[in-house]
Amino acid sequence: MDYQDNDFKYFMQDTGSIYLGARFSYAEILAQEMVSFKYKSIVEHYILKDTDPQTTLESQLYYMTPDQFSYKTYLQLKARVKVSMLAVRKSLLGKEKAGYVNKVMKLDEIVAMNLAQKKKCGMIVQELILSKLAIMGFNV
Repeated sequence: MDYQDNDFKYFMQDTGSIYLGARFSYAEILAQEMVSFKYKSIVEHYILKDTDPQTTLESQLYYMTPDQFSYKTYLQLKARVKVSMLAVRKSLLGKEKAGYVNKVMKLDEIVAMNLAQKKKCGMIVQELILSKLAIMGFNV
């Protein structure tokens, strides 16, 4: 068991969204008591149509393509993704400094980027964010 990944395996929610740590595999999501039954049902009936249960959210979201059924499903769930990317920032002294910045992106923005662009900006997928309203309106 890799304990380093445990910090990136979480399920949280607030009044409008559900947040899932990107190191979760779909098999682990289905085994978690805290994850909502409705999301587990969506995973079982829709996401796993074209995704292996051992696939992590991080891997799937990074390599996702527009022709995948899981992509279309996540679009219906108003998915957003929290990522870290390399960026050049100016310090107070005017010097440029490279570092990682966090950004929340719509899923279609990430899928529109090709693999070379993702590698160039050092993209790291951290979290999947789903709309509770979209989940509630989703028919399983």
